[in-house]
Amino acid sequence: MSVHEDGDHFGLVSDDGSYGTALWLRWRGSDEPELLVLPDCPVAAPGPDGEGCCLFVDHAKQHTWEDTPEEVLCTT
Repeated sequence: MSVHEDGDHFGLVSDDGSYGTALWLRWRGSDEPELLVLPDCPVAAPGPDGEGCCLFVDHAKQHTWEDTPEEVLCTT
C-alpha cells in the first residue's frame, strides 16, 4: 500500500480461498490489530489484459497496478 504516517494501516494475512475476499490485519498507531475478511478490489488496469488490483474494496490511494515507488506483490 502507499506509504502513510497516520490513519489505518493494513497488512495482508492470507487469501482465504473464498472467491473475492482475503484476510487482512488493520491497526492504527499502537492499537491492537484487528483481523478482518475484506472483499477484493474489483478494479482492473485498462486494456484487454488488465491486471487486477491486489487490495481490498475502498482502499486508499492508487491501485497496485498503478505506478508506485515500491514493487507490490500479490499472493497467489
